[in-house]
Amino acid sequence: MKSLFTTWSRISLVKRIIVGLILGIILGLTLPNASWIATFGILFVNALKSVAPILVLVLVISAIANHKTGTKTNMKTILVLYLVATFAAGTVAVIASFLFPTTLTLKTGAEDVSPPEGIAEIFTNLLFNIVSNPVDALINANYLGILAWALLIGVALKSASESTKTITLNLSDAILKIVKWIIEFAPIGIMGLVFDTISTSGLGVLKEYGRLLAILLG
Repeated sequence: MKSLFTTWSRISLVKRIIVGLILGIILGLTLPNASWIATFGILFVNALKSVAPILVLVLVISAIANHKTGTKTNMKTILVLYLVATFAAGTVAVIASFLFPTTLTLKTGAEDVSPPEGIAEIFTNLLFNIVSNPVDALINANYLGILAWALLIGVALKSASESTKTITLNLSDAILKIVKWIIEFAPIGIMGLVFDTISTSGLGVLKEYGRLLAILLG
């Protein structure tokens, strides 16, 4: 069993994900009533959601606390790439929404949700998110609050002892290792997600994804 797991781990992650995708399609067509298979996909997504806020908090704290004054960083490049990628993602989403119009069926109770009344309310909500309780920000994945607290804690730790800074590095390495463990289960998670999609929506849903992918790559 151990040798089998070792052999499986040596295969590239992309190839393993492709295998998981194919298995998900096959199981969705042959065993559509085996709903327990979809649980793997839910567990994988929830694991990523749960570790992401902690990862951002710890990495930002460690990076700021251990930054040496005068050391060259690529922060400008990162910010530019972030802005370009965000704009590109938004543009693609808008174009795709016009090419593939979708009708959304909202759950009961959605009528209670009201849109912001103006720019002032939007900025007020942003400010409230920034000064949110750190525990509440982690629980609700409020990344504005997480980043704000990470920046403050990181700056405060810049004057800490080297042993304390080393702890932040070790903690960030530990969280990264946990993320790596979760990613190792990506093929099984993808299998569960694809199974759930195929068993509920049928094989025809792949045609829509294929058309969208062809347009984006073309």
